[in-house]
Amino acid sequence: MNIAGRTIGSAHPVYVIAELGVNHDGSLDRALALVDAAADAGADAIKLQLFRASLLMSRASRLAAYQSAAGESDPHAMLRRLELPLADMALVIARAHARSLAAICTVFSTQLVAESIALGCDAYKSASPDIIHRPLLEAMAATARPLIISTGAASPEEAVRARTWLDASATAQRLAFLQCVSSYPTPDADASLGGIPALAALIPDCPIGYSDHTQRTDTGFWAAAQGASILEKHLTHDRAAAGPDHAASLDPDQFRDYCDLARRDPSDPPAAPDADLIGPIAKRILDREHDVRTLSRQSIVSTRDIPAGAALTPDALTCKRPGTGIPPFRMTDILNRTTARSIAADMPITEEDLA
Repeated sequence: MNIAGRTIGSAHPVYVIAELGVNHDGSLDRALALVDAAADAGADAIKLQLFRASLLMSRASRLAAYQSAAGESDPHAMLRRLELPLADMALVIARAHARSLAAICTVFSTQLVAESIALGCDAYKSASPDIIHRPLLEAMAATARPLIISTGAASPEEAVRARTWLDASATAQRLAFLQCVSSYPTPDADASLGGIPALAALIPDCPIGYSDHTQRTDTGFWAAAQGASILEKHLTHDRAAAGPDHAASLDPDQFRDYCDLARRDPSDPPAAPDADLIGPIAKRILDREHDVRTLSRQSIVSTRDIPAGAALTPDALTCKRPGTGIPPFRMTDILNRTTARSIAADMPITEEDLA
């Protein structure tokens, strides 16, 4: 894989992505400051998230446990507060390029992929919950930019299936997969670095990396020792700040240590290896991931009230959270199916809704 002229793979230095995510708290000035902090710390790239609450959250959406624990009370209000307008995102990406950083974007809705192209991002990354969102994965792959796919809360079968979906739309040279634990923060005992070689065995034709939600600064070193070519770590201005992701992030000084340790000579480890950090050599779904797996995945959702006995048409369907309905990859399967009962607007569609 090559991102903005930088080759990524096992024969090259580990590639470190500073995930800004929503840690800008909706502030352009804070986002720009985080870009500068990422550059000063030695990151190779920053990552932004492009979403609109109205496109991502259905009426059935609920907060994940870690979001409630961070003090959030309304999922729609939370996301609206954390949206960054396209014009601001363009300025953040321009700052990244000015600081010699690549800019990567996670897009959460197919409707936004076309808009994202004008931002000038160098690559895309899919959020872990969207590993079942075939239309979104294919839309990002169709831009011809590199695509990194995260596999938090995914089964081995789901990871392999996502790879097969992209055979026709993206070459292996434009794809990478990340081992990930969808827990914010992730306890050391659940870091599951052993999932890195397991994922490499499942998807041998793509670089494998690690999306790191632990609170340690040395996890990147141990992930690289397990074969990770890419590391993604959240960066914040203040780990104690109010918001859903700050507690699972590193501050600028810690992020600098993280980058330094990640690139340290493997023959000079920072300490004795922690067996709990590695865990079994297996790609698995942890108990703590089930909450995010249900609430942050997307389902096929009605765009309007649909009466009983109606045939489902493309304009009546979209994809939004939560993952309690029919998954997005089955969109073509349910087109023209007849409803068995009325379906309210903006609600996930289930098998029981269909004749």
